[in-house]
Order: sequence, then structure tokens, then C-alpha cells
Amino acid sequence: MVADYDSPSYFVATAAVKLGFFEREGLNVEFVAEYGAKSGPERLRDGHIHFFGGPAFAATRAFPGWKGARLVAALAQHSYWFMGMRKDIDITRGDIDALKGLRIASSFAFPRTALRHMLLEAGIDVDNDEVRIVESLPSKSETHSLDGLIALQENHADCFWGNGMRLALAEKAGIAKLHLDLRRGDGPPGAKHYNFAALTMTEELIEKEPEVAAAAVRAVVATQKALKADPGLAKKVGDELFPGEEADMIPILIARDAPFYDATITSEAIDGLNKFAIANGLLHEPLAYDQIVATQFKNIWRT
Repeated sequence: MVADYDSPSYFVATAAVKLGFFEREGLNVEFVAEYGAKSGPERLRDGHIHFFGGPAFAATRAFPGWKGARLVAALAQHSYWFMGMRKDIDITRGDIDALKGLRIASSFAFPRTALRHMLLEAGIDVDNDEVRIVESLPSKSETHSLDGLIALQENHADCFWGNGMRLALAEKAGIAKLHLDLRRGDGPPGAKHYNFAALTMTEELIEKEPEVAAAAVRAVVATQKALKADPGLAKKVGDELFPGEEADMIPILIARDAPFYDATITSEAIDGLNKFAIANGLLHEPLAYDQIVATQFKNIWRT
């Protein structure tokens, strides 16, 4: 299961199943096509799923202090959230201070945590509504891809926070423009290290079946390489999972994000993750690298 299966960052895990890379490693894996942000970490904890692709910090919701879970590979590097803004609002791209007085729509699952953190780090008084964070309107689609577009069209918000698919569809409709892209350097200093997309497993499964965990990491690495070489492979997955417009868009987004498809989990990424988790009450103190990452798979990341 992945947190949001239209996300170009989590898509690596989805494609690893749908393009047969898990199967090539001898693993019979089923992709659960549900909005995993709602219950993915809890289902991992309870044994209903074996792999969860999502925010690197997601496990802390079901595994306090990361006890019982480990990150086995990065699905993509760096924070992958975007802010889209209504096209007719005349402020300079990247200007966070200019957001004062505006309404930002966001999912109240994982993304809101990062949005609020970013605004606070930029000196915005969120608690006193210098910027209003409003919950995205209920979506008819399981992928929630049109949430940003709908928020702007219905005047529910002035801008929205979400993944690359939400931004791309709102831009294509001619109603939105890019305001922030954390992965590529927008936001407060260090914002690109708040988070990254990762594959998470339970310590129990890693310890009992290390060959399964290793095979999963190899599948992720092979998928990353394949998508880098031919982003068009994503269309096959999109046609199966998405409505037509999203299926057409996903290869474009994969091509754009392919340079960030690297399974390596750096110490810098974990330092940033620790700071983010502590600031948001997800951890009480920083953890050592090997308390978060399954280091025995490091040799596979760059194979």
C-alpha cells in the first residue's frame, strides 16, 4: 500500500508491483489500491500489509519512536510537496511571507503536518490565522488528484498543498501556477530535508525473512532504473489505476522527477527527518541512523 497512489514519488512502489519487478525477485505482492494515508501505517503494524510506501516519518504514527519499524529504501529523494496558487494572484513565486491572509487547502493527513511546519519555520503565525489552512473538500476520486483544482474552482481556497499530480492537473486546467517546490529548493532553509518518500517494513518481517526484505529493496532499485530509462512505462500502470487524464500525465511527471529516483538514504536525510519529527511531536529526541534505517540493505541501494 502507498499513501497516495497518484504521487510520482510513491509511484515507484506501485510500479514495482504493477510492472512485475517484485515478481522478478520471487515475491508475490498485491498492490492495495486504497488511500493509504488514512490507515497504511496502522495496517502495517497490524500485519494486514507487508510494505508501506509513504512519507519517511509515517511509521511514527503507528510505531512510536520507530520501535518495530524500519525504512529499507528511499523511493525518491527529498521533500516532494508542492504549493499551487490561483493563477490570478499576483505574488512572486517562492514568497512565503506574501501568503499572509490567504487560505491554503491541504489534506489533514500527512501533508498538513509539513505545511504547518514549513509556514512556522518561515515565521508565519499559523495559530493566529496569518495564513488559514483549510481541509481539502471531500473527493469523489480515491486518488484525490483533483483536490487542488476543486479547491480553487469552488473558492474554497486561494492555494493548495499537495503532490505533483494535483499541481499538474490544476496547471493544465489553466487555473493554477506553481508557487513552492520544496524538492528543488523553495521554502525555508533545509525544507527539502523535512521528509522523503520511503519504503517501510516491520522489524519483525525484516528479522524473520531478511531475504524478502532484500528482494523488495532490489525490486525498488530495479524499478527506479527502469522508470529513469523509460518514463513511458508509467503509462501502463496509469491506464490500470487512473482516469484517462491522470494516466496521460503520469509519464510526464515521472520524467520530471526521475533524477530523484535513488534508493539511498543519506545521513543528511535522517538528520533532517529527526529535526522535523521532533518539531512536530513525532519524536521526543533524535534517533541514531540505524534506529530508523535497516542498514543491512545499504549495499543494494546503488547496485
